[in-house]
Amino acid sequence: QVQLVESGGGLVQAGGSLRLSCAASGRTISTGAMGWFRQAPGKAREFVATINWNGGSTQYVGSVKGRFTISRDNTKNTVYLQMNSLKPEDTAVYYCAARPPYRTDSPYEYEYGYWGRGTQVTVSS
Repeated sequence: QVQLVESGGGLVQAGGSLRLSCAASGRTISTGAMGWFRQAPGKAREFVATINWNGGSTQYVGSVKGRFTISRDNTKNTVYLQMNSLKPEDTAVYYCAARPPYRTDSPYEYEYGYWGRGTQVTVSS
C-alpha cells in the first residue's frame, strides 16, 4: 500500500506560479510511474501529466505543455508539478496518483491504483 499526500495548492493570480508536491509513504514509489490529474467544478477528472520511474519519460495534456513540468525525487519519495503562467482555466483540485511498481507512464486514469486526496488550485483573473 502507498499513501499519497498533495501540498502546495492555493490562490494565485493569472500569470503566476505554484509548485505542487506529492509525498508518498508506505512503500517506495521509485519503481513506478506517477501522474497528476485535476478536476474542475462540474467537470470530469482529467489527465495533466505523468512521469516514468526515473524521470526519463514524461507526457502532458496539450493545454499545459510548455507551462507545467512534472518531476520526481526518488530519494525523497516525492513527485512535483511546477505550474507556470497559470490561467483561470487551470483552477481545479489537483490529484497525485501512483501506478503499481514497474509500470510505465500513462495518461489513463484507470491505470492508477493509488490516489491522494487532492489540493485546491485557484487562479484568479
